[in-house]
Amino acid sequence: MKKWTVGVPDKKTVSALMLSCGVTSLAASALAAKGYSSPESVVESLNTDELSDPFLIKDMQEAADTINSAIENGERICIYGDYDCDGVMSTVILYSYLAEAGADVTYYIPERSEGYGLNMKAVDKISDDGATLIVTVDNGISAIPEAEYIYAMGMKLVITDHHQQGEQLPKAEAIVDPHRHDCFSTFKNMCGAGLALKLVAALDGGDYTMALEQFGDLAAIATVADIVSLTGENRFLVSYGMELISNTDRPALMALKEVCGLADKPVNTQSIGFGIAPRINAAGRFGSPKTAAELFLCEDYDEAMTAARELDKLNNMRKDAENAIVSDIFAMIDEKPDLVRGRVIFLCGKDWHHGVIGIVASRIVEHFGKPCFIASESEGELRGSARSFGEFSVFGALTACSEVLEKFGGHPAAGGFTIKSGMADKFAELLEKYALENHRTMPVSELKADAPLTPQELNIQNIQGLDLLEPFGTDNEKPLYYIENAQILDIIPLSDGAHSKLRIKVGFTQAEALVFRKSPEELIVSKGDICDMIVTLGVNEFRGNISPNIIVSDIRPHGFEQSKYFAALSAFEAFLRGEELPKNYYSHMYPKRDDVVKIYKSIPDQGICTDTLYIKLNDPNINYCKFCAAAEALRQLGLVTVSSAESKIKRVKVTQKADLDSAPVLVSLRSRLG
Repeated sequence: MKKWTVGVPDKKTVSALMLSCGVTSLAASALAAKGYSSPESVVESLNTDELSDPFLIKDMQEAADTINSAIENGERICIYGDYDCDGVMSTVILYSYLAEAGADVTYYIPERSEGYGLNMKAVDKISDDGATLIVTVDNGISAIPEAEYIYAMGMKLVITDHHQQGEQLPKAEAIVDPHRHDCFSTFKNMCGAGLALKLVAALDGGDYTMALEQFGDLAAIATVADIVSLTGENRFLVSYGMELISNTDRPALMALKEVCGLADKPVNTQSIGFGIAPRINAAGRFGSPKTAAELFLCEDYDEAMTAARELDKLNNMRKDAENAIVSDIFAMIDEKPDLVRGRVIFLCGKDWHHGVIGIVASRIVEHFGKPCFIASESEGELRGSARSFGEFSVFGALTACSEVLEKFGGHPAAGGFTIKSGMADKFAELLEKYALENHRTMPVSELKADAPLTPQELNIQNIQGLDLLEPFGTDNEKPLYYIENAQILDIIPLSDGAHSKLRIKVGFTQAEALVFRKSPEELIVSKGDICDMIVTLGVNEFRGNISPNIIVSDIRPHGFEQSKYFAALSAFEAFLRGEELPKNYYSHMYPKRDDVVKIYKSIPDQGICTDTLYIKLNDPNINYCKFCAAAEALRQLGLVTVSSAESKIKRVKVTQKADLDSAPVLVSLRSRLG
């Protein structure tokens, strides 16, 4: 369960934005919730209609001059990319332009096994191939020794990158990176492909016409895939690129849209982020990134379809590997629930694919609402990825554990690490120590609604006004709205119970809302209940009829006291970890026998989500701590199973009575009562 927070935008700001920007109340409240307080701030971030002069970026002129000189002199140029979607698109953009310009050009994209960025062996191969100039895209800003080696080999280097600068800059003819400390360009948030497009414009004298027409689609895909801020120039680039993708004659995109099921559908950031981009990324994860690059460089549709199907196959392999690891993890947790009762989650596996453990870590964070560190042992090396949220810093935690790590890197939300041999247990211990010392109260995963929604605002014109805020993405997420006091008139199963449709009444307004991936039985609300929900809004068009499309992100009974729920969960897990709690806590945690029996008898034959069971009990004498203790006692005695995958508790058929008082969790609680 996630903690809900509901924004309450300033009414004067909302009114001012409605009047000055000509937007609907829903759009204005979303803008105000995101911090826009004036028409000027909205225009600056959301209504950008062009890209800034490429030569405003430090060293762009020097980069263009160096590359143009190499073209004129017939020097061999190598584009050095990266194996992710942004790196592949960057490589294709610059390679395609230079090839069309008549350059002697080749490209090199390292395999994932080579690691990120420039490496000495790759430089040797490039040198042996006769290149005299290397141009990096989407990497290079931290390649200090590699840059020196390039010059020692008699070659030159131009760097284009969008990652943060370290203390020292590499040796190069030009370093194009808006994050350079001495770069005063107006927009800093381009991805690698966006910068490659700007470099192409600079090579063409600074005019964007050709660059956008030829490569706006590829830069848009990379911008969405790399999860950079979708504000300012990136919004213009993605909007422009999506138009190109929707009407594309590029064989690669025609083929990819076909295998993604997007051939006859409008293209938006969601279809790029969850359809097109994962297939491009799959090449670097489960095959070779060259497969993706060759797809986008080919001009024959049949060849493109063959390559696109290969990427689709690799993406299915990625999903299978990801799901297999998640299944392994859930099985581990079902056997040993303490694995997810720490302040952070640390999990180790054997030969888990390194290309997907970062994605898996994100899924575990989403499922359990805790920072997650996952490591896989392969050929004697224990290497991992981590994901977090809120104020818990992955990089801070890894720094605190540095004595047991061979190497590590990252930022607050994500990172990678390699654990020294035999130090996995110590690493887990140091992680918990860091968490305890820096976060006595751990951050809780949040779902934040931008604004409350009144019944009067639930109309087609108002909802359609949200289209002005698209494209949605990082720093411009699709707005979430809070609906309070909705009466559930009916609950209808969809797709054989895979999903649910709610008929609701809010004030005097009736509407329908969809809850995906939950059957009516799994919902924590029933017909006739008064509930609250957080939703996204859109419109449905069917046979000429237009109606509001309400998608439920989360739903609860009205009046649910989430502060008590999270405080109780935190206290119970602290007790299980052996942390000292105030004496009066233990008596409030200890369930009576009748409480345990009531909980056990309330579990339906098919099982039920644990949180759903607690809420449906609706017993003021059973607080959440008592509920957790009772459920754990039943699990320890073999009377129930608890599935971590579905968060479902289910009764087990038993042939003999169990001694409730012997459950270890109750024995431990009784020892604290005295």
